[in-house]
Amino acid sequence: MEVEFLGSFTRANLPPEKYPEVCVIGRSNVGKSSFINKMVGRRGIAKISSTPGKTRTINMFLCEDKFVLVDLPGFGYASVARAERKRWTADIERYIETRKTLEAVVLLVDLRHFPLKIDAEAVEWLQSLEKPFMVVMTKADKVKMGDLARRKADINGLIREKKLDSIRFSAKTGLGRKEVWHWITRTLKA
Repeated sequence: MEVEFLGSFTRANLPPEKYPEVCVIGRSNVGKSSFINKMVGRRGIAKISSTPGKTRTINMFLCEDKFVLVDLPGFGYASVARAERKRWTADIERYIETRKTLEAVVLLVDLRHFPLKIDAEAVEWLQSLEKPFMVVMTKADKVKMGDLARRKADINGLIREKKLDSIRFSAKTGLGRKEVWHWITRTLKA
């Protein structure tokens, strides 16, 4: 896939709205950078860190000269000042609520811990905005089959109750990559 890093921005200096956009959100350390790298097939295009809160800006990647994949800062825990976390939250909310070219949102949640209260709040907020969004449950390769089997009914019940598009995903094995691309492509054509 042809992908070009367009830059890092704050809500105050976002570039002009030229292409349809799909943003990726999730709490800190959920695997947003790994997700993006696997999705575009380019190791290191999005910087990966084992320390939560390293993505502090709105990072944009032009894909196939057709649409922009947007990496937003993580929400929730991060070992940074409260004022900085507050700015990130404001950037995320303002971007998603006001960006005219935003066509879809991919909400990443950690399958090992889903659903956390913060994830449920994000789902409620996104549903209230009535924008197309998909829940991608990351780190599927780190969940033991026995644990997944025990939790599957709870997860599926929540997904069905909320009428959510969802998929299990692994940045390590590529599980779910094709399905996420299918959803993005279908959503952008709608």
